[in-house]
Amino acid sequence: MEEHAGLIVLTVVTSAIFLWGLVSVRLERAGLTAPIVFTLIGALVAFSGLVDGPTAPDLLKPLVETTLVWVLFSDAAHIRIQDFRRGLGLYVRLLAVGLPLTVLAGWGLAGWLFPALGVWLALLVGAALAPTDAALGLPVVTNPAVPERIRRLITVESGLNDGIVTPVVMLAIAGAAVAAGHEGTIGVGGALLELSIGAVVGGIIGVTGGALLRRARRGGWAAEDFAGSAVLALALLAYAAAVMAHGNGFVAAFCGGLAFGAAAGRHGPAELEFLEQTSGLVSLLVWLAFGAIAVPIMVDRIDLAMVAYAVLSLTAVRMVPVALALVGTGFDRNTVLFVGWFGPRGLASLVFALIALEELGDGADEVVAVIAFTVLLSIVVHGLSAAPLASRYGRAAAPTGKSK
Repeated sequence: MEEHAGLIVLTVVTSAIFLWGLVSVRLERAGLTAPIVFTLIGALVAFSGLVDGPTAPDLLKPLVETTLVWVLFSDAAHIRIQDFRRGLGLYVRLLAVGLPLTVLAGWGLAGWLFPALGVWLALLVGAALAPTDAALGLPVVTNPAVPERIRRLITVESGLNDGIVTPVVMLAIAGAAVAAGHEGTIGVGGALLELSIGAVVGGIIGVTGGALLRRARRGGWAAEDFAGSAVLALALLAYAAAVMAHGNGFVAAFCGGLAFGAAAGRHGPAELEFLEQTSGLVSLLVWLAFGAIAVPIMVDRIDLAMVAYAVLSLTAVRMVPVALALVGTGFDRNTVLFVGWFGPRGLASLVFALIALEELGDGADEVVAVIAFTVLLSIVVHGLSAAPLASRYGRAAAPTGKSK
């Protein structure tokens, strides 16, 4: 019976991916993005009884962790040094001022609305929901009507903030595990040491791999159609090597991506296409897992406090820090509101939630429910508003040439 149910789930999942490939453009024009569609499918599979949500996190651990590794590496490696230098002041404002303020605001709000969580779990909520996902606002970053400077600002912020906040998430999980008395936990001090080792190992592997691939390309040693697979393996190598050295593999993947992007040269972004496509495929599976595991937990626990947190997280908790960070930049009010609003929560947040569930068990249920509802609300409201608001902002900015 279980084998039969597994085959049904496999049939549903593979059919959904194939059908999405056929009609994705039409569905996205109607406001139905991949996260919306695959989260819904995952929830339907769970509520049909075909999968057992409580046992799923252990089975999905390799998928979830691999997805986060590839996403962190790819996002970091896509940041071109010349683009970063051109807008350095703005990026520093958003990442060094806006992001920490967002984490603090989310932490404080979670502690106030959910006092039973305690300090560490409240920090986990605030940190996990701080990074943004430009993929959920794709019509914004690909719409030529939106000034290039703003599109690049949103893209770079999204590419770096998930990696920057990863250490905070890992520290919060370690602290929560110690507070809950879980056996075998390393504690906050041990987590800090792991993060440092991960950063060093990832940086070394990233810069070495990028330099070797650049030299092999120049010497004609590397086959173009296999370079993408090599980068895919390099990201996993950074993770595995860091874990073997008792470091944090996720931080290693992020630092490895940064180092690879700097060392690989101008052909580096082309070699990331295969990695991006592969991570796109596995991200669909993570959205399915999100629907199957996190949505049922959310449905059982949803209340007014959770709704209030989600709404405030997507508005004041994000938009006020962004506005403060952009003071003195010369941006008009519409631009500040536009950048502040398009901070959709997505893949990184839900992967953090699934990792917390795997590490903390039932103790993370409330955290998972809050993150799940916030991400679910985000993929709907940001997915539906991306195209119309991008076009509207583009028309308003065009006559004056502001923010270009």
